[in-house]
Amino acid sequence: MQSRFDMFANELGAKISKRMYNVSTVIEQASLPKATQHLVMIRVSQINGCGFCVDFHTKDATADGESAVRLNLVAVWRETTVFTEAEQAALALAEEGTRLADAHLGVSDETWDQVRKHYDDDQLAALVALIAMINAANRLNVILRNKGGSYEPGMFSSLSS
Repeated sequence: MQSRFDMFANELGAKISKRMYNVSTVIEQASLPKATQHLVMIRVSQINGCGFCVDFHTKDATADGESAVRLNLVAVWRETTVFTEAEQAALALAEEGTRLADAHLGVSDETWDQVRKHYDDDQLAALVALIAMINAANRLNVILRNKGGSYEPGMFSSLSS
């Protein structure tokens, strides 16, 4: 199946994509642990069925040294022993913040309290923005039918301003 539309071949689409990438770069540079960022982006992308983003973020996580065990278990993180309490709190927030329309009432107070226990204000700002941005990227890629498999780590670095 072919992609429906090439955002980078359209002037407006390219501007939007570059700005989304630059917001992601600010989040990436925050004090939120890089491993947590990868895990959250992978889990949200799995939930949203975004093959492009699962490919992108698992390859970046691997390039950054993430273990195959943790990458293989992120989809079932509640049933494992390989994630820290802080990572579990971030993954719970990511799931609740992603499944807003799935008969969920939003982010629970329990999950929010767990996240606040493990992350400072800057990390929390980055985590909340990360969840929002990866959801936006997932929706863009699913709508356009951008498929996973061709991503190479660093291939979008030229978008950085």
